[in-house]
Amino acid sequence: MTIPADLRSRKRLATRQAISNAATRLFFVRGFEQVTVDEIAAAASVGRMTVFNHFPRKEDMFFDREEEGRELLREALRQRDPAISPVDTLRLLAHRLALEDSPYITFSAAGQGFIATIEASDTLKARARAIRDELAHVVAQALTESTGRESDDPLAQLAASLLLATWSTALIEAHRAFRLHGDAQLAKAGFLALVDQGHTGLNAAMAGTPYA
Repeated sequence: MTIPADLRSRKRLATRQAISNAATRLFFVRGFEQVTVDEIAAAASVGRMTVFNHFPRKEDMFFDREEEGRELLREALRQRDPAISPVDTLRLLAHRLALEDSPYITFSAAGQGFIATIEASDTLKARARAIRDELAHVVAQALTESTGRESDDPLAQLAASLLLATWSTALIEAHRAFRLHGDAQLAKAGFLALVDQGHTGLNAAMAGTPYA
């Protein structure tokens, strides 16, 4: 009997999520470096090779929403209203994600566990920095595509770097605010205030370009 492609896809996604969930639980409790791939496989009830088929690196199990995040940024610029600049399109995306309680902009006890696990691991900190650099590259490409500019436009690279610096700072400060006060709405408001402030500077830096 042939399994329909959509069913195979759902099963694959379910297995991937089960592995990521099992890995994250273990990382939270024992720390990233202390958990082995064999332990993750056992916790997810799959074989070691199945784990590697879904996640080439152990840290990918922790940052399992990375590609989804990239696509959110690309899609926002692909579908932007021509009356709204690319830079402001991304600012509005941050506000929409916050309004929707997106997992990217959620401040909670579980989120504190996520941050604490990263801070306790040099491997995860290095991967987080690499992801930020990769996202900057994705944003730069999406900016040039949305405006018809050359793919190596240095202004797009500058805009993307400033945007990622803004969002990274806003997220770090919002998580810190939640850790201090335990108020998710206050943390979210602080995140958006910093995003808006950063985008004011970004618009000023990009004035006279198609990006602003």
